[in-house]
Order: sequence, then C-alpha cells, then structure tokens
Amino acid sequence: MGHVNNAVWVQWMEALATAHWEAVASAEHQAAYAWLVVRHEIDYRGNIREGESAQATTWVAAPPEGARFERRYEFRSAVGKVIVVALTQWAMLDVGSGRIMRVPPEVAAPFLCGGS
Repeated sequence: MGHVNNAVWVQWMEALATAHWEAVASAEHQAAYAWLVVRHEIDYRGNIREGESAQATTWVAAPPEGARFERRYEFRSAVGKVIVVALTQWAMLDVGSGRIMRVPPEVAAPFLCGGS
C-alpha cells in the first residue's frame, strides 16, 4: 500500500529497545540478562511512505512489576506530527538459567529517568 506496515514498526521498536539497553545497561547486566517481548500495543495516528523519515523516542516511565518492564515509544514524522505511539511489555530472562526472573532494582534504575 506504499506505506510502512505493522511488522516494520514492531522491528523498529525492537531495534530502539535493543539500542537503549546496549547504551545504558552495564556490560555485566547485558551479559547476564536478556529480554523477551510479552506484549505490543500500537496506536497508529498517521504513517510515512517509502523514502520518508521518522524520528523515534523511547523511554521507561515506571519501575518494573516483577519480571515485566514497560517501554514506551513515540514516532514523529519529518514535520513533527506524532504518527505512532506504542507500549511494549518485556520480561527479563536470566541467561544462565534460561528462566524468567524479577527485574533487579539496580538493572532498572538507569532507565527510570524519563525519555532517553
């Protein structure tokens, strides 16, 4: 249909989350923990076409609840219009055991400063 489809928005959200994790989390935490998507919620308020650009922001607005951590996203068109607002719930996985675990406060703390 000539515009960005749903699967691409999800790929961009996952890429943003990964980049944020790699930029903020300590090397020790990155080696010990991984994230699994539990749920995506996406509200489409517009779209972009091939060749157009968007700017994205991602942030963590609230502390984790148990193993779950919510991440928010906002995509804006080149003229600044909000075109996609999304929320993803992630679960933390202990790499060593392969089990889902509660998010330790020291892992969450660096992400709880608002938009990054």
